[in-house]
Amino acid sequence: MELAGLAGLLAAVPAVAYLGRSGRRHTGAARRAHLLLAAGGAVATAAALAGLVTALLAGHDGAPGHSRTLATAVAVGMGLGTLTLLAGTVALPGSARSPAAAVRHVLDGLVIAAAVWFVGWVLISRPARILGDATPNRCLAILLPAVLLVLGLGLTAVLALHAHRPRRHTVRVAAGVTVVAAAANVLAIGICREHDGYTLASGLLLTAGLAYVAWAVRAADRPVEVSGDVLERGGAYAVVPMLAMIAALGYHLARGGTMDVFGYLGCTVEGLALVSRQYLALGDVRRYTLRLRQSEAHFRELAHTDPLTGLANRRGLQRALRESDRPAALIGIDMDGFKTVNDLRGHDVGDRVLAEVGARLRRNLLAGDVAARLGGDEFAVLMHGDADEAVLAAHRLLAVLGEPYEVDGGSIFLSASLGVAATGELLHDADLALRYAKQRGKNRVERYQQGYDELLRRRGTLTGELRHAIDRHQLHLVFQPVVALPSMRPVGAEALLRWTHPELGRVAPVEFIPVAEESGLINRIGAWVLEQSVKQLAEWRSKGHDVWLSVNLSPKELHNSDYAAQVADVLAEYGVPPQRLVLEVTEHAVATDMEELVGRLAELRETGVRIALDDFGAGYSSLTQLRTLPVDILKIDHALVAEPESRTGTAAPLVDVVVRLGHRLGLEVLAEGIGTPAQREIVEEAGCRLGQGSLFGWGVPAEHFESRLLSLRSPAPRPAPAPRSSPPQNDAPARSQVVQLGPGMRQVRALLPSDPDFVAATSDQNVGSVDSGREIGQG
Repeated sequence: MELAGLAGLLAAVPAVAYLGRSGRRHTGAARRAHLLLAAGGAVATAAALAGLVTALLAGHDGAPGHSRTLATAVAVGMGLGTLTLLAGTVALPGSARSPAAAVRHVLDGLVIAAAVWFVGWVLISRPARILGDATPNRCLAILLPAVLLVLGLGLTAVLALHAHRPRRHTVRVAAGVTVVAAAANVLAIGICREHDGYTLASGLLLTAGLAYVAWAVRAADRPVEVSGDVLERGGAYAVVPMLAMIAALGYHLARGGTMDVFGYLGCTVEGLALVSRQYLALGDVRRYTLRLRQSEAHFRELAHTDPLTGLANRRGLQRALRESDRPAALIGIDMDGFKTVNDLRGHDVGDRVLAEVGARLRRNLLAGDVAARLGGDEFAVLMHGDADEAVLAAHRLLAVLGEPYEVDGGSIFLSASLGVAATGELLHDADLALRYAKQRGKNRVERYQQGYDELLRRRGTLTGELRHAIDRHQLHLVFQPVVALPSMRPVGAEALLRWTHPELGRVAPVEFIPVAEESGLINRIGAWVLEQSVKQLAEWRSKGHDVWLSVNLSPKELHNSDYAAQVADVLAEYGVPPQRLVLEVTEHAVATDMEELVGRLAELRETGVRIALDDFGAGYSSLTQLRTLPVDILKIDHALVAEPESRTGTAAPLVDVVVRLGHRLGLEVLAEGIGTPAQREIVEEAGCRLGQGSLFGWGVPAEHFESRLLSLRSPAPRPAPAPRSSPPQNDAPARSQVVQLGPGMRQVRALLPSDPDFVAATSDQNVGSVDSGREIGQG
């Protein structure tokens, strides 16, 4: 029998070897768990083999004390192996969510183990004496395997209830380890009682248990490791051991018996495990309470913070307004033309620009001020102070936000509109002031005043009425003459849009054009203006008037990839030569995205139309832009033309510089805003051959302009247009520099050569082929 048991134990060696190989194949927690299982199986097998071999060699003639000593040694060895196996079971991925959860599982297993021990010993084993003389009282070697057996049963029950899904492989491993603990218990009993049947059974049980563990590991589903420690529901199973203890104690006392040392031991372990478990539960509650508070504070902060800029969001600003206990003013900010950046450069570039706006606001705040991003490209600054201080701060922010934004692909130029409110409903009033600033031309600061509510209502009315203006024939065009200098003969005109409403009267372009831009109506209105302009030009040409017509191009139209085809179709429909149409684009629109707009303008020029750069000198003017942009005409901003009379001796040379610069680059130059004879003389002396302004006439209906053409039956001769020749090599460095050509035109003269050949001869250039622009809404 002992030889059969020995053979059965040797059959467990392959299972132990497989667990070792599995541990070497895995990494992390799985590697540690499998190696612990292999080590525990090896120790238990070695202890059992040593016990069997010793018993086999000693035979049955040894003294009883010798058997008990051998049983104790075997029990200790197999107990260490079983403990290692239990540790490997708890360490398996998926058995516990965290180390704290593993400790809870062990304590819960102790609670159930103590209950099973108490019931098994007090109610079954002790009264029935089923173990005979092989009891812990007579043979202490049985105590450790018996305790490990009930602990394995308890841990198996706990893992079955609380292991992370899928839990079946963990429960299988725990069940196999429990069988190994049972084998240790049976072997200790067999040695104590010197019974060969127990020895054979222990060998078979040990082999079966380790083989089952190896099979469970091999067939295990891939576990899902869960980070964090989660409060687990349930715990009703904890009532079971308490009920078992109460029932066992009641039964024992009812029979008039008393508790022995093992009964007291079971109660003590049960109580200590429950107290420890409750202590851990209390620690869990405290830890989770702290975590919930931290999470609440974190999410509250997230709810009041803009993730892109790190500024407060609208909720954060409203909270700051509620908590403010000092006089405060609010500055509303909107980035002009930001949608164009998103459309042309992409949202990634737009996000970087918005982040830079937030950084600039943060750098320019005073202590106690709050900057917020309200959404999109809208920002706000809550500052402590009166309205005058807020207006000064707003002007500082206007300058800061107007500086170029350096991103991949070049600089982006944006302006900002700001509205200031210091009393009443700050958010509402600042928003009204901001809208008024945008309506008045953008890139400015407006302070809230009474009556802005009425302006807002009017803006809503304009938006609704403008949608039907074309269908109701309320829109019409007027034409402002463009004359040749010095003869002042009309050679072209600029088409200007007007809106006459039956109830609102004549609505100024500066009022309804921003409405059209913001409401998305500008594309439809622009298409109508283009068709009406070309149609009128065809009519004039059919009557023998060889003139050209310019039309302003909205930035939104310029961003339309189909616009060039639309222009070509309209020209073909009415049979108008393309060179008689000029499309004007403002300098500010060009500065928003040079790379994209160069391609769009090149497509338009391929149709044969001419391109004019409008308002040159009003903002950031770059000589590099003039070399890069496919333009034919340079229109001097009216602000430069209007300055000579007020700043004699300083502004007049600036007009001369711009004219010479345009001619040097092969461009025709047109001076806008000429209102007095003195201004006309200045631009004529500068060599400018085209003029436009109130001195030559305001915008008039088509028939009035035609009447003026009839008085001049013979238009000026029109030779072929002069080619755009390359500038001399000695002028190249000057042309590559960026010059601020706004009011004042500082340092421009220093960048230009002073030789007399710089002034281009223009007496033989074709005025009729020069294209002027299309301005929707200015006159």
